[in-house]
Formats: sequence, structure tokens, C-alpha cells
Amino acid sequence: MAIISAGDLRKGTIFNFEGNVFTIVDFQHVKPGKGSAFVRVKMKNVKTGSNLERTFNPNEKLETAEITKKTMSYIYESDGLYYFMDNETYEQIPLSADILGDALKYIKENMECTISSYQGEVFLVEPPTFVELKVEYTEPGFTGNTSTTAFKPAKLENGLEINVPLFINIDDVIRIDTRTGEYMERI
Repeated sequence: MAIISAGDLRKGTIFNFEGNVFTIVDFQHVKPGKGSAFVRVKMKNVKTGSNLERTFNPNEKLETAEITKKTMSYIYESDGLYYFMDNETYEQIPLSADILGDALKYIKENMECTISSYQGEVFLVEPPTFVELKVEYTEPGFTGNTSTTAFKPAKLENGLEINVPLFINIDDVIRIDTRTGEYMERI
């Protein structure tokens, strides 16, 4: 495991701290007029999801955590567990909805996701940045209604409900940004 100084912390850095593994959510290097500089960070415990704010001396040493990332395919759900298959070994692992978190809103069968684990324990599932889903139900659009400033609710094939422009109809396939959960375009 590598050692980094607190002054080198950046958003997304994963490190061991006080027996837990954290990822940096936000950071700020502060250099006051008097006194020495410091680093203020907001960090998230990768296992529990709890947030913590902390101030570090820029010279303070921290141990980076070795995170394993794998691309795996979501294959099916059974009894509240979501099964993913390793694309290289064909090994299947079951994950709970708690571990999936927001990713559960965007995944569908045969979709590839990035699975992050620490010491063999999965803590994060990331769907692709953009997903394409079919509209199951929405109120009918109107001819000539091409404005993208007005929105209406739509229910998608995986049960997710989002707002879409008025010209979107049932059976249209749309692209969604999984980082924001917003409609991007019609496919």
C-alpha cells in the first residue's frame, strides 16, 4: 500500500483512516494569512456510507487503500438479491439492494456495471454513465410539440419515473445520465 500526504488528496482518492476506508467527496486547500496551511476534506466511509468532515495538516501521511474494480454483468434478481456475473470467470455473486443503492434505479438485465470491492467485500456498484431505457407509460404528446422546456412524468421499463419532454411517447427509447438521473435525448 502506498503512502500519500494529505496535501495530495483529491476528489475520489480512497485511503485508510482510523481503521476504516474512506473516499474523498470534496476537498479544499486552505492557506490562511496567519498560521500554517491545512486541508479540509469531506469524506465518505465506503462500507457504511456515513460522511465525515476532517481537517488535515498537508504533511500528514495517509495510507492508500487497494480497491479492486471489475466489469460485471447484471443477470437477474431473485428473493431480493441481485446477481452479477464476472465477465472473465463466469462466477456469479449476489448483492443486496443496500449495496446497489442508486444504481438499482438504472440497471437492467445483461447491463455491464463496474463493481468496486475492498478486501473482497463489494461496496459500490456503478452503472454505465448513460443508459438507454424504453418508456413504458407517459401521457400522450401533441403534434408539433418539440419544446424541450416543458416536461411530463414518464415511467420506464425498469420502474424508474423521470421527467421527459412533451414530445416523448410510449415505446420511445431514451438516454438517461445516471449521474444526475435526468433525461438526455431520445434514441
